[in-house]
Amino acid sequence: MTRTRSLATNILSLSAAALLALVGAGSAHAAPSASDDKAAPSVAIATLDSTGTADYWTPDRMRTAIPGDVLADKAVERGNTSSAISVEKGAATNVKATKGKPTIAKLETPVDHIGKVFFSIGTTNYVCSGNAVSSANKSTVATAGHCLNEGPGAFVTNFAFIPAYDNGNAPYGKWTATKLFAPTQWTANGDMTYDTGFAVVNPREDGAKLGDVVGASGVAFNQPRGLTYKSYGYPQASPFNGTSLWSCTGTATNDTNNPQFATQGIPCDMTGGSSGGPWFVGTGSDGVQNSINSYGYNRSAVMYGPYWGTVIQDAYNFAAAA
Repeated sequence: MTRTRSLATNILSLSAAALLALVGAGSAHAAPSASDDKAAPSVAIATLDSTGTADYWTPDRMRTAIPGDVLADKAVERGNTSSAISVEKGAATNVKATKGKPTIAKLETPVDHIGKVFFSIGTTNYVCSGNAVSSANKSTVATAGHCLNEGPGAFVTNFAFIPAYDNGNAPYGKWTATKLFAPTQWTANGDMTYDTGFAVVNPREDGAKLGDVVGASGVAFNQPRGLTYKSYGYPQASPFNGTSLWSCTGTATNDTNNPQFATQGIPCDMTGGSSGGPWFVGTGSDGVQNSINSYGYNRSAVMYGPYWGTVIQDAYNFAAAA
């Protein structure tokens, strides 16, 4: 296990209510460099060269990007202790849904602060989902850890967030990342318990910041288990096609197949591409974000997300202040 850094005691003593953070832009030329900042040993940080990233994401590259869920497979398989289940391979999580029957997920109209995430690892392009979250820098996007870092492995390049994406349209443009943050438990070990990351994006050419343009969700940490959530994402694997926003709503229950992950699941059959999409407490996109779409098991219409505790809060705090 990697080293961890405790938050300042005054932060840890805040009430749950006080922990809610609320608020009313060719490829990269160099691989990202991970930080060795001694002040943040529990947080891995990468600085990206975003030169040319917006232009890199042509309509064709976005259309052919591979769902990022495949990057979580090796981490789930490595930590899987149940011989009774098989790990999802980026295909549909509900076999019935692939036979023309209705899906659990519901089609949604675009939400300004929720969008698609595009990135590269080597010469391969991937797609995930993400959400703008409130922060002091007004430039922070929450997504899955495996959409930022191979876990364990290298940080991604060519990271871009497209809020309110809808059938190829990008009404607010492409927001490219300058820094990536993730728990070292993810970047060093691929521990599914901590499959969350945060990207800090560049302002637009006119200086406008992401949060000022599309808004941002509050965030909450160390909340009770078993809450009701509404999750969102852009599923791309069949029977979906990645062009539209979908959602699932349900009460969270613990993953009993692999309890060591300490994750929770809600009824949902969104597929590959929805990774990193936000979980909001309650039944709408106006709630505070408290997890992300992380993984599922083959033939099981359940989406699992990590518990957002102090370790993930630590990564958020560093990203929000960057």
